[in-house]
Amino acid sequence: MSLPLGPSSPSPFQLMQWIGGPTDYLHTTAGRYGDPFTMRVGVFPPLVMFSDPQAIQQLFTAEAGSFDAGASNVALRPTLGVNSLLLLDGERHQQQRRLLTPPFHGERMRAYGTLIRRVTEEVMARWQPGKPFSVRSAMQRISLRVILQAVFGLHDGARLVRLRQALGDMLDAMSSPLNMALLLMLPEDWGPWSPRARLQTHLGAIDALLYAEIRARRERFDPAAGDILSLLLAARDEAGQSMSDIELRDELMTLLVAGHETTATAMAWAFYWIHYLPAVRERLLAELDSLDSDPDSEAIARLPYLGAVCSETLRIYPVALIASPRVARQRVRIVGRDYEAGARLAANIYLAHHRPETYPDPECFRPERFLERTFSLYEFLPFGGGTRRCIGMAFALYEMKLVLATVLLQRDLNLVQPRLLKPVRRGVTLAPPAGLFLVATGERSASRLLSRTPSAGQ
Repeated sequence: MSLPLGPSSPSPFQLMQWIGGPTDYLHTTAGRYGDPFTMRVGVFPPLVMFSDPQAIQQLFTAEAGSFDAGASNVALRPTLGVNSLLLLDGERHQQQRRLLTPPFHGERMRAYGTLIRRVTEEVMARWQPGKPFSVRSAMQRISLRVILQAVFGLHDGARLVRLRQALGDMLDAMSSPLNMALLLMLPEDWGPWSPRARLQTHLGAIDALLYAEIRARRERFDPAAGDILSLLLAARDEAGQSMSDIELRDELMTLLVAGHETTATAMAWAFYWIHYLPAVRERLLAELDSLDSDPDSEAIARLPYLGAVCSETLRIYPVALIASPRVARQRVRIVGRDYEAGARLAANIYLAHHRPETYPDPECFRPERFLERTFSLYEFLPFGGGTRRCIGMAFALYEMKLVLATVLLQRDLNLVQPRLLKPVRRGVTLAPPAGLFLVATGERSASRLLSRTPSAGQ
């Protein structure tokens, strides 16, 4: 099969570049070979990368049945399971999307606004004035508590605490570039001390907790409960069959892993940019201060500059570097080139977001660009696109806006070491380095209200 040109270096070397320095690898490769190009990493088949909006549109809007996508996510199978939405294709994938999408949209999603703000305030209460705290760790605590309650309806209890700890331990173990490379390169049965074996140990602890919760909820099923597990327990397929415990486990694991780590990373980046660039912070604070003293969640979510800051955060360093790869089921034509059945094709989110033709000065963090024009679904695609677009997109943006607003309205924060940060790989995401710390320098609520109170002479 004739594919576009790409690096000729050995695939293990490309894998190490892709994992250890993904943005440098992409810039260098795209600069040398143009768009599209073919990358070969590790044991995986060649992958053709596109960043041109026309190519991405053709990829995302191809005729039904042209591609499979779940099969390309096989590396996630040991963690998420064979029944995960991310590994399904065809009608079964669409059926699960229809089932899982409603809780993350509309009134059901907005019902979580109070929860998001309350959890944020509880985490924020632990920040001691003058004592630096890890931004990513703080955001992970918020997003994990929110998703656990949204998925399970869990508020307190030993199982919640243990599940929170077990998930954090697993994600930390998978986060380093070296462990990521070894997980992709080593066979599953490579000894008890291999990263794969350690991952299985973490998964065993999480599975025990998930299955225990599933059993308990089946025994005391509440049809009026609004959490996602209750919705899944009540679901029936065309034959009237309910989901098995294994199917439930795989979907719950997918929501827990994909639904909090990615959002935490995006929020950490947003706090970094807001406090690294004084002009951004001042404009955002001015917009937030225009709200009532006790704004509702919907008023916060509608703020235009806050939305632009979130969008620019997701543009400059998208959490996912590429959209879910598509595997051609038949010959397809993308921008004048034919690809045979079996070809693996992917929209490169990072490169699409750094095209100077679309985003002038793409390395510059400038939220105003999202107020000046509207970008198409093929130019701005932080959540992927087509039938594989992330079902939690609206929920993630809603949570991101409410967390940012809740913190900025109540706390004055400073970067501990103001400097330009470059992204690093954390698992499959593009995250800030471990050294991103903020420090609380005071409370804003009282001074904000005082500044809005009319003087005696007014």
